[in-house]
Amino acid sequence: MVIVVKIGETTCKTIINTSGIEGVDYAVNPYIGCAHGCTYCYARFMTRWYHKGEKWGSFVDVKKNAVECIRREAPKKKHGVILFSSVTDAYQPIEKETKLTRELLKVLAEYDLAVEILTKSSLVQRDLDILGDFTRSEVGLTITGLDDDVRRAFEPGTSPIQERIDTLERFSDAGISTYAFLGPLLPFLSEAKLEELLNQLADKVGRVIVDRLNIKAGNWKSIEKTVLKIRPDILPEFKEASKEDSAYYDELKNRVRRFLDERAIPYDIVY
Repeated sequence: MVIVVKIGETTCKTIINTSGIEGVDYAVNPYIGCAHGCTYCYARFMTRWYHKGEKWGSFVDVKKNAVECIRREAPKKKHGVILFSSVTDAYQPIEKETKLTRELLKVLAEYDLAVEILTKSSLVQRDLDILGDFTRSEVGLTITGLDDDVRRAFEPGTSPIQERIDTLERFSDAGISTYAFLGPLLPFLSEAKLEELLNQLADKVGRVIVDRLNIKAGNWKSIEKTVLKIRPDILPEFKEASKEDSAYYDELKNRVRRFLDERAIPYDIVY
């Protein structure tokens, strides 16, 4: 799939913002929008304020004054974990060109603040040198399953699954804390080869976070279109399983918990 992405520039008043995500205190989002174009992403709510009417995944704005902002703000943020990122991916394709995330990390390293990365891109390996300079850093890769055909359909602009697993291994071997975010688990799709995935992750991550598919911010339309494209036969069951009171996810939670316990992988199931 060829993704046409419009690249623009914007400015920000702040770059280290308070986060409501459990386990982190602040979030840094170097970009507005995300070229990964994940069809289930509910960060598309950002289009309420930016690029109204445009398709999620078709635009990215670079925060051109982000480094200036972080130099001003970093000395005041001496406590708490800073997450890259919450409503974008700091290592989406444009990062290879701008190196903006890398420059922001360089500043935070000067103050040795705690950072956590969550990405779907193997590009994060580029910054292993900087992340290794922090007293406390952690790198997480999102993985929804082992099937790359499913990955291409739901996450068209992202790195292949094996590249993500290899990325976790590289950071782990370098002594940097790692985790896998298994989410969203897609009904009847993510469970395929789930045990095989956990076998591959067992010696590469310090923990696993598990989440379900959340239908919100108008993401169902694009999810439905994706399921119809790759597995139209499961759409009725997929839709039923995606409901908030889904019995499917209760059962899946029990199985995932058992699989993780059997492999002695620390975990947090967040749904």
